Amino acid sequence: MLGEAKKLFVILKQTIGGTILLLNLHVKNFAIIDEVDVYFGDNLNILTGETGAGKSIIIGSINVALGGKIAKDIIRNGAEYALVELLFQVEDETTKAIRSLDIPVEDGQIIISRKIMNGKSISKVNGETVTAGALRDIAGLLIDIHGQHEHQSLLHKEKHLDIIDRYARDEISDIKKQLEVTYKEYVSVKSKLHDMNMDEDKRLREISFLEYEINEIKSASLKQGEDDSLSVEYKRLSNAKTISEGLSSVYDFMSYNTNGSASDTIGRAVRVLGKLHDYDDAIASFSNQIADIEALVTDFNRELAEYIDDLSNHEEDFTAVEQRLNFINHLKSKYGNTIDDVIKYCEESERKLEQYQNYELTLTSLTKQLDQLEIKLKSLSDHLSGIRIDKSKELTKRMKEALVDLNFLDVKFEMTFNRLDHYTSNGYDDAEFVISTNPGEELKPLSKVASGGELSRIMLAIKSVLADKDEIDTLIFDEIDVGVSGRTAQKVSEKLFMIAGNHQVICITHLPQIAAMADAHFIIEKTTDGITTKTSINKLEESDSVGEIARILGGAVITETVIQSAKEMKELAKSTKKY
Repeated sequence: MLGEAKKLFVILKQTIGGTILLLNLHVKNFAIIDEVDVYFGDNLNILTGETGAGKSIIIGSINVALGGKIAKDIIRNGAEYALVELLFQVEDETTKAIRSLDIPVEDGQIIISRKIMNGKSISKVNGETVTAGALRDIAGLLIDIHGQHEHQSLLHKEKHLDIIDRYARDEISDIKKQLEVTYKEYVSVKSKLHDMNMDEDKRLREISFLEYEINEIKSASLKQGEDDSLSVEYKRLSNAKTISEGLSSVYDFMSYNTNGSASDTIGRAVRVLGKLHDYDDAIASFSNQIADIEALVTDFNRELAEYIDDLSNHEEDFTAVEQRLNFINHLKSKYGNTIDDVIKYCEESERKLEQYQNYELTLTSLTKQLDQLEIKLKSLSDHLSGIRIDKSKELTKRMKEALVDLNFLDVKFEMTFNRLDHYTSNGYDDAEFVISTNPGEELKPLSKVASGGELSRIMLAIKSVLADKDEIDTLIFDEIDVGVSGRTAQKVSEKLFMIAGNHQVICITHLPQIAAMADAHFIIEKTTDGITTKTSINKLEESDSVGEIARILGGAVITETVIQSAKEMKELAKSTKKY
């Protein structure tokens, strides 16, 4: 229905536009969740709760809905299935893109659902069943989830080149497309040239082998569709005896040679009506009709007799059909699944034969092609690399500013570029972010410097810098505040708020500074009756939000001073907001 997942992704990427919002999350029978229904707001949605309340399960359910892996014990104990549904609101351009995939869209809404039963799952988009791979590709354009794993991906420098390419997307997208096409052609010509490099004896053996194969195929004089028609004839002739016996009995029922046959009975009726129509003109009409029926029966009997007679020599015909069909199947087993494949193989072999027969000329031509493609690859890669280097200076400058905002007080942040010793479909750049977080320290790769908390802030800085470049409107941050406290926590909250200015942000946090910034504050709670345990999620009113912030601040004992501090945090957050 949808075609390959990769193709879906390309179609949507090229077409998508407008605003996308996650309106609703519905979860049922998922781990310790009985049933929850959450409606998210436009800007900064904050989720808080005590340790173990099930915050990670909420994010886990969204991941599962979007095609993520399913844990064995994901279905709630005693339930027959687990269900997760996501409701997105999209604008016109995205609606057109989804409809182009034969998925119906009404009122600009997309519902993604995944039902898990007995180790199996069914994924649907607006009621249309899709594969898990296709679902992941579609979901990747609707929502962006950042957790600890995403932060850790910054340790791999392959991710860094992707980040600069996203930042420079408008300037490099056409070049990258040209580069991909050129590289594919380059690899193809290089492979052909490699195959052509052989000594004289091997070349002669290849020529002899190709001549044999071409002669075998051409001598068969294959016709398109011949195997299908032969298969039909084979089926007919292999059942010739049964057919002949059955038709002979039909002939006996119909022919004049049998007493009481249809022909005999109709003949008598013709004679009777022939005597009566002189008495009444109306009977002449019956007489004419029965005469037509008699003619039809006579023709039927004649054609039936001829068909039965043709089957009398079926053994000789059957042998010829069987031998021809076996020969064609033999060719198909060697050269392709269909006659078309065999013919194409022959044509390709003729091209190869011509190349081997004109070896020096072909070798010269391929070498020239490869040289020309390498020149083009170099030119495109040089152009791409130049733009990347220029844009990296701009990106790293903005990154440094964002990191300072996140309490990296004396930070240096740059991007180094090295050149691979070969070309790829993405050019020849080997790029990496390097950082120094303390005065006097030399720049080093992130993997050698950054802690878990620092990585989360660096990822947040990247998201803030890419905010106006990012095509995805809904961002989910899980563990973005790991290893963060005090003044740094306030900086993180302000950066999240800034991103929420033009994105929908859903953030799980344990920091009061971030919770205070919420436009919509949700609490995740776990309750038990001693037999079963349930996780619930509810939206908090203003006063309840202050109480939850106080709980995060004060821990076990919530004093009036703590509540006052929570109120001050909330008021400070309000004064900071400038959407």
